[in-house]
Amino acid sequence: MSYVHHTVLLVDSDTDQAHFTRLALQRVGVITPVQLAHDGEEAIAYLSGAGDFGDRELHPLPMLMLLDLKLPHISGVGLLSWLREQPALRRLPVVVLTVPVPAGDLNRAYELGCNSFLIKPNSFNALLVLMQGVAQYWLGFNVPPGVGAEAAEAGGEYGPAA
Repeated sequence: MSYVHHTVLLVDSDTDQAHFTRLALQRVGVITPVQLAHDGEEAIAYLSGAGDFGDRELHPLPMLMLLDLKLPHISGVGLLSWLREQPALRRLPVVVLTVPVPAGDLNRAYELGCNSFLIKPNSFNALLVLMQGVAQYWLGFNVPPGVGAEAAEAGGEYGPAA
C-alpha cells in the first residue's frame, strides 16, 4: 500500500532516530513528504508558517505529527500545549513517539490531547513494524479532522443515508 496524499511532521532532535524513522516510513510505503523539525521552536515555526516555512507549497500543513517528548528549547509537552491552543491546529492528530518516560509525562501528554503514545523500539526491524501500523492506521484508515464532516455534508461514502 502507498500513502501519498498526506504530509507528516516528524519532530525529533535525535538526528539518527529521525533518519531511521523517515527511512522506516519510506520502506512501508509513505512516499509523501515527511517534514522534519529538530526541536519545539522549529516545529512551532513550521506549523505557524513563519520565516522559511511560509511557503505552504514547500511546507504544507501536516495531516499527522510524530512527536518526541525529549526536545531542546521547547519540550514535546510544551509544543503539545501550544498546539492545542491554536484554533486552526488543535485537532491535528499527534502520535507521541518517544523513549520510555515517567508515567506523569505519559499522562500529561494525554491530558494535552495526544492521540497515541508509542515507545521508540530498540531495533530497525521493530521500528519498521511500528511505522507500518502507524501508516496503516493514521494515514490509511483514519479520517482526519474536517474530512468526515465534508463527506457527510456531500453525502459521500460515509455520509448520512438518503
